[in-house]
Amino acid sequence: MQRAAAGSAAFFVLAPGSTAGLVPWLLTGWRHPHGFGLVDGAGAVLALAGLSVAVAAFVQFVREGRGTPAPVAPTQDLVVGGPYRYVRNPMYVAVASMIAGQVVVFRSVSVLIWLGVFVVAVVSFVTWYEEPKLLRVYGERYERYRRAVSGWWPRLRPWRP
Repeated sequence: MQRAAAGSAAFFVLAPGSTAGLVPWLLTGWRHPHGFGLVDGAGAVLALAGLSVAVAAFVQFVREGRGTPAPVAPTQDLVVGGPYRYVRNPMYVAVASMIAGQVVVFRSVSVLIWLGVFVVAVVSFVTWYEEPKLLRVYGERYERYRRAVSGWWPRLRPWRP
C-alpha cells in the first residue's frame, strides 16, 4: 500500500500537476490583472472543487485498487468506489474543472485553448486506449459499471454495485 501511495503521489505531481498547474502557470504566470470579484471567486471554487475530487480519486486508487492511476503501475482491482460511484472519469473531469476555474480567474483565452486541447486528448485516450483495456481486463464487471455510470457527466446519486 505504501508503494501504491508513493507512486500515486508522484503521478499526481507529474500528471495533474503539469496539466492543471504548470501549463496554466506558463500561459498566465498566474498574474491576476484585475481586482478579485465574484467571478474570480466562482473560478477559484471550481478549481478547488476539482482539486478536492482529484485528490479523492487518487486516494481511491490506492485504497481500493491497490495501485496507481499511472498506466505503468496499474491497479490490481477495478476502482468503482468513492468519486467513481458518480462518474467513470473523475480524475479527468476534476483536472478539466481545475483548468476551467483558471480560465475564469485569469480570463485567459490561452488557458481556454489549453482546456480544449486537454479535453480532446483525454477523451481520445479514454475512448481508444483506457476503456478497451479495462473491458479486456475486467470484462462483464467493467461493462456493467460502464452501463450504469456515465463517463463524463456525474450522477446525482452514487451508483451502488
